Amino acid sequence: MTVVRSRGSDQIQTYVEPAIRALLDRLDPGNRLVAAYQLGYCDADGSPAASQGKGLRPALALLSARATGAEPDAGVPAAVAVELAHTFSLLHDDVMDGDTERRHRPTAWTVFGVGPAILAGDALIGLAYEALVEVPGGNPAALRLAQDVRALIAGQMADLSFEKRDDVTLEECLTMVGNKTAALLSGSCALGALVCGGPPGLVDGLSRFGHHLGLAFQLVDDVLGIWGDPRRTGKPVGSDLRARKRSIPVVRALTGGDAAGEALAELYRSPAALTDEDVARASGLVEASGAREWTQQRAWQETELARAELEALDLPDDVRAGLADVADFIPGRDH
Repeated sequence: MTVVRSRGSDQIQTYVEPAIRALLDRLDPGNRLVAAYQLGYCDADGSPAASQGKGLRPALALLSARATGAEPDAGVPAAVAVELAHTFSLLHDDVMDGDTERRHRPTAWTVFGVGPAILAGDALIGLAYEALVEVPGGNPAALRLAQDVRALIAGQMADLSFEKRDDVTLEECLTMVGNKTAALLSGSCALGALVCGGPPGLVDGLSRFGHHLGLAFQLVDDVLGIWGDPRRTGKPVGSDLRARKRSIPVVRALTGGDAAGEALAELYRSPAALTDEDVARASGLVEASGAREWTQQRAWQETELARAELEALDLPDDVRAGLADVADFIPGRDH
């Protein structure tokens, strides 16, 4: 378990995981196996395994529900929906990026094939909507999730388009992140309150808190994608650089107008596959440009903006503490 789950892990294990497993039982055997593998519930042969996810999004959804004064289990449909939507995105993302490892295990598409991984993702997003529309008055939450997933997909499309361009701006990159990552985190902070009929001011404030949190999360993720310890991240060292991704530190370096950025641009334009030496050199160039420090500082700034939104909300003390725990965790996380 991670720090994120420390305050709400019991509730996730007690309420959310059983609800997800019950929804998975609605699927045909093939999709159920791939989905359960992706969620960490089983190995490729179907034998039980320990879940390895951070539990960040469902924890936020449960806290969002409790922000309205509801009981912990009232937010379960929202928590289930955001976790299934997130898992849907990871299944598709791994296929598109060609990633072969996630959370220290082979990615689902390398185990079961591209087609089954895509179909399992499709099945999970369908279950996410089922979880919400089956709640009395759950249509506003389902609509919000649909909007967040649409933004996520737009962000993913932009991310893919960046791979074919060498003129990506930092503003474009930040907008992409706001869609691809921050939209669903913002939704995670709003959906619980929506399911429980929370007032618009509370929902909007939680949503803004989650948006800033999501930006900070991705900024840190981009740093870890270059300098993270594979033993903690579950991904090969320098994986983003090897794939020539236009992550935020890379785009900040490429647009900085200094010698390090120009050298990095030349390396990225090379038609040959990047060697381990090339990846190490690229990492050094990004750092020399000041982009690593800039990205880390921007993550702290977004976290402070999230904390300011939190301070402006009238919340139960334990809910405020739980949300603050998440804000404290994100800028310093190492996985």
